[in-house]
Order: sequence, then C-alpha cells, then structure tokens
Amino acid sequence: MKKGRDTSYSPIGSRRWALAVRLGILALAMVFIGIGIARQEHLEVLQKAVRICLECIGIG
Repeated sequence: MKKGRDTSYSPIGSRRWALAVRLGILALAMVFIGIGIARQEHLEVLQKAVRICLECIGIG
C-alpha cells in the first residue's frame, strides 16, 4: 500500500503545460508591445531617454 500522495506524473504532460504557459506569456507580451506601439509610447520613451542623457552630460 502506498502512503501519502501519488507523486507519479507524466513528463510529456508537464512539458506541454510548460510550453503552453511560455507561449501564453509570449502572446501576452506581444499584445502589450503592440498596444504600446499603437499608442506611440516608444516616442515618449525615446524623448525621456534623450532628456536623461542630456542631463547626465550637463547640457539639459
């Protein structure tokens, strides 16, 4: 008789689950990147980077 919980698992099933999670996270990241590009957030980030860089060298 076994005591405790059953620790047997399918390595193939867990790989599929891990792949599904990875693909889901990738898809979500791509959606958020697309939303940022559609809202032209990349231009705001570039402007802030330029301001910070100019402040570091003492011009801005």
